[in-house]
Amino acid sequence: MSDFKGKLFVFSAPSGSGKTTIVRHLLSQEHLNLAFSISCTSRAPRGEEIDGKDYYFISLKDFKNKIKSDAFLEWEEVYRDNFYGTLKSEVERIWAQKKHVIFDIDVAGGLRIKKKFPNETLAVFVKPPSIDELKIRLKKRSTESNEKINMRIAKASVELATAPQFDKIIKNYDLDVALNEAENLVSDFLKNS
Repeated sequence: MSDFKGKLFVFSAPSGSGKTTIVRHLLSQEHLNLAFSISCTSRAPRGEEIDGKDYYFISLKDFKNKIKSDAFLEWEEVYRDNFYGTLKSEVERIWAQKKHVIFDIDVAGGLRIKKKFPNETLAVFVKPPSIDELKIRLKKRSTESNEKINMRIAKASVELATAPQFDKIIKNYDLDVALNEAENLVSDFLKNS
């Protein structure tokens, strides 16, 4: 690991809650000195996703080989044969740039990072207005089948139950309010730790 021990900011939420929008906003705030941790996945790109920017897209076989070689900080089989994970080398890459790491990551992965780096991590759960609103947002994306959307909705109920395990919860009812709250949380954590 790098000499620079930066902070880790975990943003987790059910799909469609707005966490990616919040993370993008935070990354645009230069004074926060954040860099995005690009997750690895065994799934195919969706929509306009770009390899090496949105995710590192690798084969299922390569993903499993990286698990065997202990290359991941955390990983999970989110859906059958759809693996997601954070490479240890990704955090090292960002710390080598003397920046703090921000994650847009599933709930289980976010909690694992918090457990491994309890003092360096601020774990934030982004709560959607309702399950119905989530379904509307996912359908508006037009990137997935109804079957996939229904799988995500079913998973969302389970994920919502984990919210109390996070350090902070942002209720994303009004995007401007949520963005402001996220910025204040990150800024305060950097000042006070």
